[in-house]
Amino acid sequence: MELMDGPAALLPSLRRLLDGMVVVETLEEAEELVARRPELTAVTAEGDLLGAHFAQGGSAGAPTLLEVQASVDEAAAELERLAVRCEELAGAQRAAEERRAECRELVEELAGRRSAADREKSRVAQSLGRLAGQARGAAGEAERTAAAVARAEEALERATEEAEELAERLAVAEEEPGQEEPDTSVRDRLAADGANARQTEMEARLQVRTHEERVKGLAGRADALDRGARAEREARARAEQRRARLRHEAEVASAVASGARQLLAHVEVSLVRAERERDAAERAKAERERELDAARAQGRDLKSELDKLTDSVHRGEVLGAEKRLRIEQLEAKALEELGVEPAGLIAEYGPDQLVPPSPPAEGEVLPEDPEHPRNRPAPYVRAQQEKRLKAAERAYQQLGKVNPLALEEFAALEERHQFLSEQLEDLKKTRADLLQVVKEVDERVEQVFTEAYRDTAREFEGVFSRLFPGGEGRLVLTDPENMLTTGVDVEARPPGKKVKRLSLLSGGERSLTAVALLVSIFKARPSPFYVMDEVEAALDDTNLQRLIRIMQELQEASQLIVITHQKRTMEVADALYGVSMQGDGVSKVISQRLR
Repeated sequence: MELMDGPAALLPSLRRLLDGMVVVETLEEAEELVARRPELTAVTAEGDLLGAHFAQGGSAGAPTLLEVQASVDEAAAELERLAVRCEELAGAQRAAEERRAECRELVEELAGRRSAADREKSRVAQSLGRLAGQARGAAGEAERTAAAVARAEEALERATEEAEELAERLAVAEEEPGQEEPDTSVRDRLAADGANARQTEMEARLQVRTHEERVKGLAGRADALDRGARAEREARARAEQRRARLRHEAEVASAVASGARQLLAHVEVSLVRAERERDAAERAKAERERELDAARAQGRDLKSELDKLTDSVHRGEVLGAEKRLRIEQLEAKALEELGVEPAGLIAEYGPDQLVPPSPPAEGEVLPEDPEHPRNRPAPYVRAQQEKRLKAAERAYQQLGKVNPLALEEFAALEERHQFLSEQLEDLKKTRADLLQVVKEVDERVEQVFTEAYRDTAREFEGVFSRLFPGGEGRLVLTDPENMLTTGVDVEARPPGKKVKRLSLLSGGERSLTAVALLVSIFKARPSPFYVMDEVEAALDDTNLQRLIRIMQELQEASQLIVITHQKRTMEVADALYGVSMQGDGVSKVISQRLR
């Protein structure tokens, strides 16, 4: 009760209001009190209110962890609710968009159908106007035909009456007895009148028949036009009904589109409001998350610092243990290897003793003055002595172990080196000799190839001019500067042509050019005999005769073996050899000497 103060009139009411509440220092004490006495309500110094079935954070100072967690949970729940609401609104918006698209498509379809109905109505109206004009024309034509029929009937009646009158007159004239022979002119006139009357009657009948046919045709055409007009009126009525239905559907679609737009506006407003609420919730959540991240970062920093201190302590302990173990090992090693106690070793070689000068290095000249710093002991410096120790260890490792067979191995290696040197000199000399031989062979090959090329090129020009009278052919080197790697191109220009490439020549010309090159080689470098396999298969009679003359020239110095199917080639041969197959499938060789 000593914690409450105020007007005396209000204290009883305040006591009744705060009945069952207990003030404690910390939240843990409040939890223990509520656990023991569930009927009481505990209040901490920070303002946290804790009961058996509820908990509320205080606001006396900074927000507590309970308030922060509660706020974070509330913000997360609100965010989830807003997310669900956003998804619902997004689904409604998508449904509205789809409905709007469907309504737009329906309106476009109805507009298209309405336009089609308008076009159909215009077409029907035009057709009705055209049929009405045709009906009026047919009616006028029928009236004119009826008048013509009436006139024709009157003319027919008049002609019939005249014919009857003339017939009566003719009969009366024939029945009169004893009269003189009538005048021939009167008879001719009457005959002519009768013929004219019959002609007039015939024309009148034909005209009546023609007008009757025209009347029938016009009547049928008028009936067809009436039927067409009725069909057009029915189509017009159907089009009007369809147009009314389309207008009604367009009104319904407009109403649906208006409703969809209103629904879309409502959805957009709801979506904007939901977005604002979501943004507010996200900002609140971000604020809570930042506070929580700051608290977690502070905790992580403290834990990291604690871990560092713990690791440092552990490393110190481990390092001390290692140093102690190293000292024990060094003491044991000094005692075992040198037979010196650690105390004596420290007394003679401790840090307080001077370090004697080191022996001179390889190639180093010591000063002659004994008082020179190089010749006097120096104070102990750990870094310098460790450096000297490492250098000495490296030199010792480079020396390696003592090898008693080193002199014998050196003598064997020296003998091996001398043998390999002699072999190397022999190889160098042999290589020089081979290079000289290769050079001589290359020179000889180049000389022989050059001479053969010149002779073949000279013979090719002559042979080509003989096989192609009026044409030109020559051999050209692709790389005249290097005769060992050059190639040879064949340029051939038959008479009447400007081309020189073999690929542009005909089959017979290419074959004859190849034969010219072959014969040129034969003439440049003759051989005892030559074998040719159907070299003239693609040649005509004229070119074949030229090739046969060249073969006869080759026969003077060499022997030719020619495989051919040409009779003219066989005629110039000295002997023929034929291979034929008998009925039993066995080949047989037949020979015949011609000269």
